[in-house]
Formats: sequence, C-alpha cells, structure tokens
Amino acid sequence: MVIRLKNTAHLYKMLFGCAVVLLFASFPAAAIDVYTDSELLVENGTTGTLQCTFKSREVISSGASVSWTFLAEGSNASPITIFHYSGGKPYPPTSSQFKERVEWIGDLNKKDASIKLTKMQFSDNGTYACDVKNPPDIDVMPSRLQIRVVMKEALPQTNTAVIVGAVIGAIIGLILITVVTYLIIRRQESNHDYEGCTSTESISSQATRLGKKTESSSEGSRCSSPSAPVQGPVIYAQLDHSGSKSANSFHKMDPVVYADIRKN
Repeated sequence: MVIRLKNTAHLYKMLFGCAVVLLFASFPAAAIDVYTDSELLVENGTTGTLQCTFKSREVISSGASVSWTFLAEGSNASPITIFHYSGGKPYPPTSSQFKERVEWIGDLNKKDASIKLTKMQFSDNGTYACDVKNPPDIDVMPSRLQIRVVMKEALPQTNTAVIVGAVIGAIIGLILITVVTYLIIRRQESNHDYEGCTSTESISSQATRLGKKTESSSEGSRCSSPSAPVQGPVIYAQLDHSGSKSANSFHKMDPVVYADIRKN
C-alpha cells in the first residue's frame, strides 16, 4: 500500500513538471528587433552616419547596451568591435583604424542606437553590424549595414537635391522675367514723359484782289524726342498799314510778322 502511494506521488510530480514545461513553451523568449539600412554610400573623406533603431517589448533598463562590429570587405577574419555603449556611457575604440573616429549620437530612450564615423576612407569599406540588448530582452539578431566609400562623382543625386534645384531654378527664372518686363515697361513710359513739338507752316500767297486777307495754314505737329525743349504756341500777327480810304481801293500788304514765344 505504501509503495502504491509513492508511485502515485511520483506520477503527480511528473505531470506537474510537464505542465510547467508546456506553460513556458507557450510563451517564447522576449526578443528585440533591430533595423539599419542595407547599404550606405559615403563620400571619401566625409562623415558617415550609421543609423540604427530598435523595438523592445520591455521598458529600457539601465542594463541596456549597444555594440557595433566591423568586418572588412573581402576579409575572412572575425568581426571586430568598434564601439560599445553600456550603463549610459559610450566606450569608443582605443586602437584599430577607428580610433577617435567613432561618435555616439543615439538615444536609447528613443530606441536609437546610431553612431557617426568621421573621415571615412576606402579601407572602411565593409559590413557593420548593430547589436542591441535590453534585459530581459536579450534574444536579438544584429542588423547589418554594408558601407561603400566612393568618390563624390560616384554618389547618386538624391530626389531631394533634384527638387531643390528645380525650385531654385524656377525662382531665378521668374525673377529674371519680372525684371526684364519691368525694364521694358519703364522704357516705354519714359518715351512719353515729355513731348517737344515742332510745326511746319506754310503761308499762302498774298491775295491779288482787294479785301482778301492772307491766310496761313499749319500742319499738325508731331512730337519730337523727349530730350527736346518744350515749345510754346506760335503766334502769327498780320499788320495792315495801307492807310486805304475806300473799300474799292487796293491796299498794300505789309510783311507778316511772326512772334515765336518759347518757354525756357
């Protein structure tokens, strides 16, 4: 009877252990998702920004850490650590080609684990990996970034640069059109600011019959250049000194006197 009780208790323990295993198996281990660009082109001699963001199911703890590793292009060696961040402090490399060239620009509270690499050179070509841990989130697959250092001429022109260039070009063209139009309008208006006029006059021949007066005619005046002085009206006066006594007698016609009054 005692033996049966012992066997029954052992059976219960086995069943309880299986239940615990099944329970934990139904809840997978916490994991962190890390994201970087797949490829980055950097001009030789400039600064490259290695963007890295992540998602964690846990609140960021003081034990959160970031590690960046580098594997040179075509190398069969193991990756080397070029930067480490832990306990709120950055730990840049003290040796290797990246010494004094790595700068921490991330913020773990904002899920950002980015760094900057200054004075990029062709020997920096290779694969960079960003690894983030936030206990208890420690199950993580590092995200890899391929960097290619190239000359400026090999850099593709971004859509932003194209749009900005088009906008600037349109603005400059509009300004030029506006200025040219304004100058044309001003020039046309200046031609009508002042009008100096000259007249052509023709005097009729003296009348051969008595009592007929000399007639004068003038043609319409035409405006001269705006630089010519303004000319006032011309007054024509005819004086009669014949001293004629009768209406039937002929009288002498004196020369016509022209008085030209001009404004200074």
